[in-house]
Amino acid sequence: MTAATILHLTIVSVLITAATSQAPPIKYTNHTVGDNAGWFFNSTTNTTATNYSSWATSQTFNLGDYLIFRTNSNQTVIQTYNLTTFKNCTIDDSSDNDTFVYNGGNTVFDQALTIPVPLTIQGPNYFFSDANDGIQCQHGLAFVINVDRGLGLPPSLNQPPPPPYREPPGPDSASPPITIPAGGNGSGNTGFKNGVSAHVIACAVLFALLAVNVGDKGGNFLLVCAGW
Repeated sequence: MTAATILHLTIVSVLITAATSQAPPIKYTNHTVGDNAGWFFNSTTNTTATNYSSWATSQTFNLGDYLIFRTNSNQTVIQTYNLTTFKNCTIDDSSDNDTFVYNGGNTVFDQALTIPVPLTIQGPNYFFSDANDGIQCQHGLAFVINVDRGLGLPPSLNQPPPPPYREPPGPDSASPPITIPAGGNGSGNTGFKNGVSAHVIACAVLFALLAVNVGDKGGNFLLVCAGW
C-alpha cells in the first residue's frame, strides 16, 4: 500500500469520525446516574458509590433527556442552576426559581427511591445531595452537566402552566336573576301575552254581569275598574 493511499484513507477516516461526532441526536435518552452504582453515599466511610463527576463527563445531555436517580431516602436529589448554591452544598439561600428538591414523596429512612428528573433548561445544570448537613455533597455526591439543545423540548415538557385554581361557587352563592322580555313567555310561563292583564278581563266579566242586573249603573263600575 502506497503512502498516498494510506494518507487518503486516514483523511477519509478523520472526516467520517468528525461527521459522526457532530451528528444530531435522533431520540431522547434516559441517563441512569452512576450507572449500576446508583446514587448512594456511605455515611460510615464518607465515600460515594462511584465518581459522579467522571460519570457525568462520559455522557452527552440534551433537552428532553431524563436523569434517573436510583437511590434511597438516605440521600437527597437537588437540582439547581445557581452555582453559589451548588458550591455551598445547601439550599438555605436558594430561590424557588432556580433550585428544586426531589424526594419522591417518601420520608421513611432507607426507603428505596427511583427519581426521574427532566432536563428542561440549556446550559449548566448542577446536582447534589444536601443530606447530613451537606457532608454528602462535600465528599463527592455532586456533579455538573452541560445540557445541549438536541431535539429541543418534547411537547410533554413544553406545555404552558395551568391557569390559577379558582374555588367553585358554594351552594349559598347567589345566581343572577332571569329576565323575561315584556309581552313574551319565558320557559314554562303560562301568563297572558301582549300586555293583556288578568284584572282587565275580570273587569269586563263583572261589567257584563252588572249590565244585565243593574242596567246603566254598570257603566260607572267600568270607569272605576279601568282606573286600576
